[in-house]
Parts: sequence; structure tokens; C-alpha cells
Amino acid sequence: MRLVVLAVLLFSVAPSIHAQTALTITTEPNAIVWIDEIRRGTTDASGKISIGKISAGRHSVRVRASGFKETVTPLLPGRRALDVKLVRTTDQAELLFQEAETAREKARDDPSLQKAADLYREAIKARPAFPAAQVGLARVLMDLNEFKDAHAAIDAARRTRPAYAEASAVEGRLYREEAFGDDAIRSFRRAIREGGGVQPEAYVGIARVYEDKGQFAEAIVEFKKALAQLSDSEPVIYQMIGAAYEKMEKPKEAVAAYEKYLQLAPNGSYAAAIRSILEQLKREAAGEQIIP
Repeated sequence: MRLVVLAVLLFSVAPSIHAQTALTITTEPNAIVWIDEIRRGTTDASGKISIGKISAGRHSVRVRASGFKETVTPLLPGRRALDVKLVRTTDQAELLFQEAETAREKARDDPSLQKAADLYREAIKARPAFPAAQVGLARVLMDLNEFKDAHAAIDAARRTRPAYAEASAVEGRLYREEAFGDDAIRSFRRAIREGGGVQPEAYVGIARVYEDKGQFAEAIVEFKKALAQLSDSEPVIYQMIGAAYEKMEKPKEAVAAYEKYLQLAPNGSYAAAIRSILEQLKREAAGEQIIP
């Protein structure tokens, strides 16, 4: 969810994103690209992706494509283009992990989630010390409501990689699903520390816990921190902000957030619902009386 009127406020929590440049990355087709461990998208059929907002300074670019060895490449200040050459792999654990990740992202029901879980387990069997596969397995098990086994997978990931921001963020989500709000916030805070302050999933997680408690103003603060790090790559957060403002009975702010969502995701999953309520919210914001 994104704000038009409040855009400056949203991004003021991260001064480093000023002086931004655009970046084009060229690699294999349909490759997933992360910058500083934040997923920024997938390359097109020609192997290119254009990323519109990159802050000044050094960054790391991680690229994964099916059938290739995952690679991390430094991004030096001022670069506007980066070619990332990937090497094919025969590592069975890596190939199974990639297959599991694809299966998880495409899963729409319990049987397909279970298939993804089985693939993660095969990858772990092929490489017992595989923290990324353990975290992926934990995500699937959480979706299957198998919370005890999901926690066990997080613990296994930490045995290999004790300071693992993504593992802590997933642990926080597990605790929230189990209605242990304080434990969830502790895990999310740990994720932020382990990520050196950069962990948008954790900031969103904290915001959701605050929402659960009815603390919508506090939730919005955390949502904005996530937005500042995601550089508009996740429009859904604007929808969350808009909903929080609605609950606070702040229609002007809700309208701004919803309009930003529509600007960034005009065909998004929330677009139709948002359009159906925008006019009413605008009348409320203008002080008109709404007649049911």
C-alpha cells in the first residue's frame, strides 16, 4: 500500500535512500534478484531487470536461477548496469532446494505445500547443513499449521548459522500465528539486529502484532520502516497502511495510501476492493455525510 501525499514522510525514516540511482541487471532469464537480501524481482525473458531505486553506497546483489549456482556480487557506488554471470550446477542439494523454492511459491493448497516440504527435506538430506533450506521448510510448515516442526526447522537453521535474520523473522511470524505477541516481537527485533537494521519482513511483522493489539498508530510507524527499505517493491504494504488509517478514522490518510497502492499495482489483488471504497472515503475526507 502506498501513499502519495505522505510519500516524503514514509521515506524519511531511511535517509540513506536519498540520492538514488536506477540499476539494470543482466543475467539469466527468470532469475530472482536480491539487493542487500531484499528481493527486488525476477528478470525477464531476456535476462534483464530494471530496478528504479538504489541508494548511494555499496550493496550486494544475490542472483538465483534454476539450474545455476547462486551467486553474490558486490555492487559498487554509482553503477547503473551490472552483468552477473551464472555457472550451471550439478549440486543435487542446490537443485532440490531450487525446486522446493519454486514449488513453495506456486503452492495453492495443502498437497502442493506438502510437496514443497518434501523437496526441502530431500535437499536437507543431501546437505544436512543447509540453513536456507531449513528456513524454507519452516515457511511451508507454518502455512500447513505444523508449528512445532516449523520451530524445529528454525532451530536447525540456527545451529549452522546462529545469526540469521531471515530465520528470526520467520520465527517471529510463527509466534504471531500462535498468538504469542511478545515472543513474536522479540524474534522480529532479533531479526532486525541480525540484519544490521535492514529486515523489512520483521518490520511488517512487528506492525501486524501491533495491529493485533489495536495499536494502529504504532503499526503504521513500523509499516513505514518496511516501505523505506523496500523502495516501493511491495505495494501491498500501502494497502495495510490504508486499512490501519481507516481503523483510526483518518480517511484522508487512508485515501492517500490506497491511491498509492493503485498507482503501483493497478491490477493487484486488492485493487478492485480498494476502488469500491475510495469514493466513500474521499467523501468522508471532504467532510461529507455518508448516507448508508
